[in-house]
Amino acid sequence: MSEFPPVPLTLEGASVLHQFFRFDWKAWQACADGERSCADGEGSCADGERQKIVGEFAGALRQLERAEPGAPVRTALYSQLGHKGDLILVHFRDSLEALNQVELALAQTAFHGFLAPVHSYVSVVELGLYESTRKTYEAAAAQGFAAHSPEWRAELAASLGRSAEAMKPRLWPAIPDTKYLCFYPMDRRRGEAVNWYTVPFAERQRMMHEHGLIGRRYADQVKQIITGSIGMDDWEWGVDLFADDPVVFKKLIYEMRFDEVSAVYALFGQFYVGVRLPVEKLREWVSGKM
Repeated sequence: MSEFPPVPLTLEGASVLHQFFRFDWKAWQACADGERSCADGEGSCADGERQKIVGEFAGALRQLERAEPGAPVRTALYSQLGHKGDLILVHFRDSLEALNQVELALAQTAFHGFLAPVHSYVSVVELGLYESTRKTYEAAAAQGFAAHSPEWRAELAASLGRSAEAMKPRLWPAIPDTKYLCFYPMDRRRGEAVNWYTVPFAERQRMMHEHGLIGRRYADQVKQIITGSIGMDDWEWGVDLFADDPVVFKKLIYEMRFDEVSAVYALFGQFYVGVRLPVEKLREWVSGKM
């Protein structure tokens, strides 16, 4: 493989935005007591006005949740645990422009005035093709195509096109209908004593294969969606785990820590955990109930 590029081929699908907010509970309660104005800054905010504000936001979320009735879920709301924030919004769309439109639409609501963004993450659904990259490169070489030549690029594009069609459901997923979400960003280590990006391709392929076997053992308990964010955000990948039992997050990630890829080369960012908050439960949530 030394004569082939060291970069594994990837397939990209849905554009993804994670939004993390802190809810201004003090302002919300003050608003209920008529101590401060709401929305436009004039007049007090009676309980009826608060319900109107929640209703408007819930309506906006329902429109964002599905492209049409019965369509796959593409926006989901979560009540966040811990001090890092209060609400998490996850959006899957077909472009960055569509994600930007989601941000703009939510910003027009009065409820948005009580939300303080504390973090966000921009990425795109990514499927790494370590298993098939070598075969694709070898097939192009067998036809006499020089690396990076127009013919070589056309052969790779055709191969990727076939793979993208076969993997379409994974590239354009719906947000799973599970109770819990765990999101975290991560990098592959470079510098110090080890550097993932200098490891020979065949070795990286072997390690990623073994790494993937662990995830597949948990496939009946957790849905995992990997997104790539190189050039889009501060980390290289984002990982979403969806499950009905939150303990499986701990078990899966703990077991992976013993895997060579994670034990030697992985760097993890902060972890964010949330409980699915159906839009129709938002009124209860602002009243302190789940």
